[in-house]
Amino acid sequence: MRGYKVFSGTANPEFAKKVAKYLSLPLSEAEIKRFSDGEISIQISESVRGKDVFIIQPTCAPANVNLMELLILTDALRRSSADSITAVIPYFGYARQDRKAAPRVPITAKLVANMIQTAGIDRVVTIDLHAGQIQGFFDIPVDNLYGNIIFNDYVKNKNLKNPIIASPDIGGVARARSFAKKLGVDMVIVDKRREKANESEVMNIIGDVEGKDVILVDDMIDTAGTIVKAAEVLKAKGATSVMACCTHPVLSGPAYERIEKGELDELVVSDTIPLSRECSKIKVLSVAHVFGEVIRRVYHNESVNGLFL
Repeated sequence: MRGYKVFSGTANPEFAKKVAKYLSLPLSEAEIKRFSDGEISIQISESVRGKDVFIIQPTCAPANVNLMELLILTDALRRSSADSITAVIPYFGYARQDRKAAPRVPITAKLVANMIQTAGIDRVVTIDLHAGQIQGFFDIPVDNLYGNIIFNDYVKNKNLKNPIIASPDIGGVARARSFAKKLGVDMVIVDKRREKANESEVMNIIGDVEGKDVILVDDMIDTAGTIVKAAEVLKAKGATSVMACCTHPVLSGPAYERIEKGELDELVVSDTIPLSRECSKIKVLSVAHVFGEVIRRVYHNESVNGLFL
């Protein structure tokens, strides 16, 4: 076998260390520096000639810096004669800009896909893309893993009396339904809309949550406005408790304050993005072992989908 190496950018080095530990490999070394004007300088510190290389780098905040770091690291590895380069992107930034939702706007997810391919990446591994169709923006293999693999056991071990899954919006119904099917429970939908222009969103619950332990399921949580408001409405409709399972803890702006003061009892997230501060209501579950196993399977040409059956 050719052998493989794992490199990490600076976006989430602790996550990369966990992946490397699962693989019983040391993280390979690259010197990543910044010039005084902010430009990124990278030098690979060991030979990668003929090796299959995996770069672990979520493109979370600061998204532009982390994306450029990924591209420059790829170029350095390609020019160092790596045999193949797989980008392991636990959180895929710009995924929310996946279509023309208004006139004269870009489809940035497609632009990022083009940049990744042009840099010389041969394969992408990510988890819970905001829009699954982004896989079609690439002409290279894209493994979009399922975050519910880590949430299922956690929810089961809580032994909730009357669990029910909830989608925080219509767009997340497929994700919530899949989760509900795995757990063997029912689901409800939070329908949000504006009754009139310039008025705040009104949320209605499609389904019965009276006396239920509600589990909101989403791919990411950003400012936490929707999730916290949904928890408030669900409890007003008689829910006993409300927890949320969100793969990517973007948590920008007033998110932490909203979570701490709101009706949400618990927020369970993965470690695809490092948290900027601690919060008593937030529980972090690691997906490093999932990515480690996928890296191993990709290298040995084994089925990735088999991991989720």
